Formats: sequence, C-alpha cells, structure tokens
Amino acid sequence: MSESMLFRDVVRERHSMRNFLPHPVPEDILRSVLEDAQHSPSNCNTQPWQTHIVSGSKRDALSKAILAADDAGQLTPDFSFGIDDFSGVYRKRYKEQGAAYYQAIGVKRDDYDLRRDASRRNLEFFGAPHVALLFMPEVGDNVRVAGDIGMYAQTLLLSLTAHGLGGVPQTMLGFYGETIRKELGVDPSLKLLFGISLGYPDMAHPANQYRINKVSVGESVIFHQ
Repeated sequence: MSESMLFRDVVRERHSMRNFLPHPVPEDILRSVLEDAQHSPSNCNTQPWQTHIVSGSKRDALSKAILAADDAGQLTPDFSFGIDDFSGVYRKRYKEQGAAYYQAIGVKRDDYDLRRDASRRNLEFFGAPHVALLFMPEVGDNVRVAGDIGMYAQTLLLSLTAHGLGGVPQTMLGFYGETIRKELGVDPSLKLLFGISLGYPDMAHPANQYRINKVSVGESVIFHQ
C-alpha cells in the first residue's frame, strides 16, 4: 500500500483482521510502525504504554501457555470486563458484529463446539506471526491511563494499515494477564489492558472479507452552538 494514501483512506481501510499469513514482518517495517505509535498523545505527555512485541518461538510458547491456562480455567484479568453488561443499542451492536463474524466463517449459532474453537483462535493470535501486548501502570482509577493506551493502539493500527499490514485488538488476551506476565518476565506492577495480533492479513480468508457498518455522525455526535 502506498505511503501517499490519504488519511481518510487509511482510516476507512482499517478493520480488524482475524486471519494472517505466516511470514513475519521485516524488522525495519515493524519498527517504523512502532515509531509512528510512539507519537501518540497522552495525558501530560506521560506516555504510559509499555509494549511487548512477541514473535518466533517465544510467540509459540506464549500461545501454548495461554491455551493451557484457558483449559485449566485460570483466567487472571487485571481489569473487569463483561460483554453482557452492555445494554440497549450497545448490546445490539455487539450482537450484530458477532453474528456477522460467525456467519462469515460458516459457524452456526447453535454449534457450540465450533464457536468455542473460533473463540480460542484469539489465543493462537489468529495465526499472526507477531502479537503486541499493551501493558500500563496503575494510576488512580486507571481510566486516564487506559485512554492513553487506546490512543496509542489506534495510532499503531492505522500505521499497520498504511504499511499494508493488518491487526486486531483483542480484549480476550487481557483475561490472561498473570500467565502472560510470567511467560514474558513482566513486572507485576504493569497491568495488561489488551493485545493486538498483527502481520500480513490473509485477505482470501472469509474472516477478513466481511465488514461492519459504522453508525452515522448524527447518531453519536451532538453539536452545540
């Protein structure tokens, strides 16, 4: 993809990829993406993100450890999250996204085994050769710092798109914070917000061919004059 893409084209081209080609991203390209992300805004320029990029044999070992933790029911999230806590239009949107994804990959609503297998693809990083784990320090109620991490992640995702790559933010990886810290030797004071699997997307895969519509500006923005 050309570096001369218009910003609006990059924003609209970006979407979550859920299947990747196996070959790794060259180090210079990966570093270019990370340099872009490093220019993200943050409260008082604190730059609280601590990003761990995991590749190669370490990536395989990490996936194996997370899958084992999942099998054992050892969920250790640093932050609470329950998708069913959403109500109203927010609940409607996440259900529509889930239905569209499972339909795209040919998994029926009542096929619970296949749905579980599809969910566990998160723990295999959807076949991506790299995964970025986004850690943060605990500060107050953590809301401001988590917002900073979100801005960093969006910059990273947009840069991936501009470089002809793809990524998928994964809250599910945050459910295994203790396992991931142990595998990577991360200080316990750093908390895992989420991860982003990334690489060259497999555009022939059905998981990468469906799209979810975004609501109009009129539904989410109120102008005051």
